[in-house]
Amino acid sequence: MLQIAYIRENQEKVTNALSRRISNAKELIDEAVLLDENRRNTQVSLDNVLAESNKLSKDIGELMKNGEKAKATILKEKTVQLKESSKELSEKLQQYTDDLAQLLYKIPNVPSDIVPDGKSADDNLEVEREGAIPTLFEGALPHWELAKKYDIIDFELGVKITGAGFPVYKGKGARLQRALINYFLDKNTAAGYKEIQVPHLVNEASGFGTGQLPDKEGQMYHVGVDDLYLIPTAEVPVTNIYRDVLLNENELPILCTGYTPCFRREAGSYGAHVRGLNRLHQFDKVEIVRIEHPDKSYEALDGMVAHVRNILQELKLPYRILRLCAGDMGFTSALTYDFEVFSTAQDRWLEISSVSNFETFQANRLKLRFKNKEGKNQLAHTLNGSSLALPRVLAGILENYQTPEGIRIPEVLIPYTGFDIID
Repeated sequence: MLQIAYIRENQEKVTNALSRRISNAKELIDEAVLLDENRRNTQVSLDNVLAESNKLSKDIGELMKNGEKAKATILKEKTVQLKESSKELSEKLQQYTDDLAQLLYKIPNVPSDIVPDGKSADDNLEVEREGAIPTLFEGALPHWELAKKYDIIDFELGVKITGAGFPVYKGKGARLQRALINYFLDKNTAAGYKEIQVPHLVNEASGFGTGQLPDKEGQMYHVGVDDLYLIPTAEVPVTNIYRDVLLNENELPILCTGYTPCFRREAGSYGAHVRGLNRLHQFDKVEIVRIEHPDKSYEALDGMVAHVRNILQELKLPYRILRLCAGDMGFTSALTYDFEVFSTAQDRWLEISSVSNFETFQANRLKLRFKNKEGKNQLAHTLNGSSLALPRVLAGILENYQTPEGIRIPEVLIPYTGFDIID
């Protein structure tokens, strides 16, 4: 959430920046500034009324002490009027405060200066590409056909048990899935990230804290009786560990990693581009989260990008990195890099990671601050990234590593799987 003081002091700058993302930026910012002005003016009026009421109370005490009851009675009548005024002003102030908070929840983050202009994925900027795209043999299959051929993932069984988008991993498919999770976690912990196991359900405050609510409410599974939400990513519970926390500057940076299943209600269209593992309602993901000093967060973002790049290089998967344009970034992000692997059998790129800097946007909602060297409380910067989301990585491995004899296992994963081929 943007800070209203920053919006007020940089109204034109914020409006121009947000206009790169949304068409009604000026309308939203103007309304926020007006609500804030009304709120502050009402606060001043309320403070004046309360001050006058306090003064009259002291005067009444003095008059009663001196036996001037008639004069004290006149002042008492004024205090009754002031109490009524203060009540009205308090209610008015609360309404302005609530309206402003609800409006600020609807305003996305300001994009970083290096975010390219654009409205959709077609306008994203490719900043890097590496890895040779393999030439597959005649008769090579997409991963959903490979899964069936080698009996490693059962999509139909998942439909029977739950519904579409909930696959069942079997045999070597399950072991490969577990191998990837362990490999990702080992890579992350070796890089200094502390492993954390977190709940898979969160309360409403946690959803608001990281920005999934109210922006993505329709995409989250809601447990109505308990008013809890199944997590769409480990980012939500991991980052919320630090909600309402005041850190010391010397505690920064904080690096966390965690594996969780993820749940997303997002409805998909039909066709090959959403078949198999391409889009699921339940999937596994290993996440990395950082809490950084504002002066160092973009250096940290570069480090996260390099970390994910190294994993893909070890897996020897062809990949590319995109800097997302203003219109394609997530609601909370100031700058996002997407990683995509090339699916040779599908002849297209598949997104497998997003690495983002949220600057103070989440921290303001979370009230996540640190005490700086001057002894003042300051909002931290939060960052997160997929390291990695498993379904499309697995799809890339199955398709790019297939041979007539079977599916070879990337060399780096063999110590984790205990086998080198699925046949």
